[in-house]
Amino acid sequence: MEYTVQQLAKIAGISARTLRYYDEIDLLKPARINSSGYRIYGRREVDRLQQILFYRELGVSLERIKAIVSNPSFDKISALKEHREKLLMKRNEIDKLLTNIDNTLLEFEGGRKMTDRERFEGFKKALVEENENQYGKEAREKFGDQKVEDANKKLLNMSENDYETITELTEQINETLARALQTGDPAGDLAQKTARLHKQWLTFYWGDYSKKAHAGIADLYVEDERFKAYYEKVAPGAAQFLREAIHYFTGLKQ
Repeated sequence: MEYTVQQLAKIAGISARTLRYYDEIDLLKPARINSSGYRIYGRREVDRLQQILFYRELGVSLERIKAIVSNPSFDKISALKEHREKLLMKRNEIDKLLTNIDNTLLEFEGGRKMTDRERFEGFKKALVEENENQYGKEAREKFGDQKVEDANKKLLNMSENDYETITELTEQINETLARALQTGDPAGDLAQKTARLHKQWLTFYWGDYSKKAHAGIADLYVEDERFKAYYEKVAPGAAQFLREAIHYFTGLKQ
């Protein structure tokens, strides 16, 4: 069966404008243009759109999606199995948060009393699983299994105060990074303050700190599209600027 832009957009639950944009960036081209000038999509394009939407749901950037689905070695069956595994992990994270909410409601309604540890257990477990799902493979390849396992264990054992502190630190890093970026100087005071805050943030996860590993994390912020996308939300160019600031801070400027 074939579809026009409007028809495919309707069954896919996206806008026609999105489909046109995917065509413009060569992410999803129509099978053909009919005599009336309408884009026409066939089974092959429908399958590709499904893969695109799966990856988009998992937070992968359009640039990265294009590289994946355009690769000659792209395997649809393997990709679907990977999507299923990641969505199951995501569902598990949501289930933990729902359990946390249900227990909190029980307490508020006069039921069982929750300990402070239980209140934040669901959040911490969900965060660990989310990190493993999104960044685990790359982190393990770059820093080793033991480093990642130690970081996960440290996060799960965090106190409520530590959890609040790390949340505040994250906000401080992003706010300071945005201001430092305006100076254009990664070696300047504000940029180096950002790097120090980032080091402080890392120590909540790592049992031991090393300049080499700190610089390695900064490299990932630029080399990996998912890390890069996080900091680009702070401001365009923030990921590259933060890497340079950390390289100055660690003395490992390239």
